[in-house]
Amino acid sequence: MEKWRATSNLRRSLKSILNRQLSSVSEFRYLNEKSCQPIFNLIRDYNSVGEVNAIRYGCFSSMSTVVQRNPSFSTLNSDDISYFKQLLGEKSVIQDEDRLETVNTDWMHKYKGSSKLLLQPRNTEEVSQILKYCNSRCLAVVPQGGNTGLVGGSVPVFDEVIVNVGSMNNIISFDKVSGILVCEAGCILENLISFLDNQGFIMPLDLGAKGSCQIGGNVSTNAGGLRLVRYGSLHGNVLGLEAVLANGDVLDMLGTLRKDNTGYDLKHLFIGSEGSLGIVTKVSILTPPKLSSVNIAFLACRDYSSCQKLLMEAKRKLGEILSAFEFLDIQAMDLVLNHLDGVRNPLPASMHNFYVLIETTGSDESYDREKLEAFLLSSMEGGLISDGVLAQDINQASSFWRIREGVPEALMKAGAVYKYDLSLPVEKMYDLVDDMRTRLSDLARVVGYGHLGDGNLHLNVSSSQYDDKILEQIEPYIYEWTSKHRGSISAEHGLGLMKANKIYYSKSPETVKTMRSIKGCLTPMGYSTRIKFFRTLSIHRAWCMTVEYSFSHIQCQ
Repeated sequence: MEKWRATSNLRRSLKSILNRQLSSVSEFRYLNEKSCQPIFNLIRDYNSVGEVNAIRYGCFSSMSTVVQRNPSFSTLNSDDISYFKQLLGEKSVIQDEDRLETVNTDWMHKYKGSSKLLLQPRNTEEVSQILKYCNSRCLAVVPQGGNTGLVGGSVPVFDEVIVNVGSMNNIISFDKVSGILVCEAGCILENLISFLDNQGFIMPLDLGAKGSCQIGGNVSTNAGGLRLVRYGSLHGNVLGLEAVLANGDVLDMLGTLRKDNTGYDLKHLFIGSEGSLGIVTKVSILTPPKLSSVNIAFLACRDYSSCQKLLMEAKRKLGEILSAFEFLDIQAMDLVLNHLDGVRNPLPASMHNFYVLIETTGSDESYDREKLEAFLLSSMEGGLISDGVLAQDINQASSFWRIREGVPEALMKAGAVYKYDLSLPVEKMYDLVDDMRTRLSDLARVVGYGHLGDGNLHLNVSSSQYDDKILEQIEPYIYEWTSKHRGSISAEHGLGLMKANKIYYSKSPETVKTMRSIKGCLTPMGYSTRIKFFRTLSIHRAWCMTVEYSFSHIQCQ
């Protein structure tokens, strides 16, 4: 009953906030008294190993300034540790320095916090008690799943308590008639894929990081993945969820109905909110049946225009069986071939400017194969395809996918990498890659690949080491270019710490104002405290939202 009451109260609060007269949005604009550019470069300032007291946050046209840790947040003491050990048990309260080193550092090794405590709750009630206690003590918290994010959204900024839900990894139920899976947030995506495969179903979500990422984090970031063109986003596949708010209240929205028009559908607020509204603890998701016919083609195209036309033809001629349409350029292909062991070029005769991976999924092997082959033949005759090969078995199919999924790993092995995850009109996507190559010249290598089927470009700049001169050429130009073409600066990775202050490139001040009002409904102190971003930057994670807008942080109440 308490869970339902919390959900009902939230609905009423949201209605009240959205109906009231909003104040002027001018206070949400990034202003700089010294007329420096309104785009900032976040740099860590480490005083000593394991200790972070400040963040240097500077604009490119002026000297950086040091921002101190928000003093309104408490620091851990022995009583806190004793409480958590009594609540969770000794083994779930981690203070070991080696373990903390791992969870304090993001996958990219770009962001590093100095948390002294990792908590591993085993159920929703424990998460609730943790947050209730931290709220009462004003201890900052950061929720963490598989820690595979690429924008610094899952690691501490300073000394926040890390709440990792990896121990909450139970499959609660699966209905073979409806295909509805209910599970805890800590379930690893690949484990869910394997479970469903044995049941004759598939996950509508598939990612290169599936061996480590967790479904709670996938939902919280609205991860897109490789098959969005067929199955859509998690907003369409997640039927319900359970979440714990910063004050410990549990919102039970764990429905399994495909139709439910009783009030606001609050689960959508949490899908893609990056933990800023609460910690997702359970998920119900609609899974499609596993189809018997899967075909994969690896193709070469002479230019980006051919890739676009090939996509249009694929939508027309493959229609209902098209399940993936991925592309990578010659730079991405070269990195994969040179930095990943065991990867071979499926088209070894020569290197091509662009490569496309097409997957079809259906129920009739002979019909699907015939349809795909006819499409490939007509595309070859029309000059859209320079070369290509069809996978003859599951091993070849896996090797094709390994090339596409291995690009991020190859980039990491090649050296320093600046990663940008953008949504753009398909016809404009590669123009940005070409522009960045011209802009950077010999300073760095520019790599373009991504989900062409849904207009998602992964633009990466690779160099031997991180260099401010390179970054100055990339930002804010890349965000301005994206905004000019009405794109999104974050297609599927989220804002995290990397893009927390870049949201205005994709959202209007009025929209951000409304988001912050909703945020304030769930965390009143964060709503009432208005601190200018460039002055105090109270960006203290998961229960801190005193900055003008940061998706990754929630304020204690």
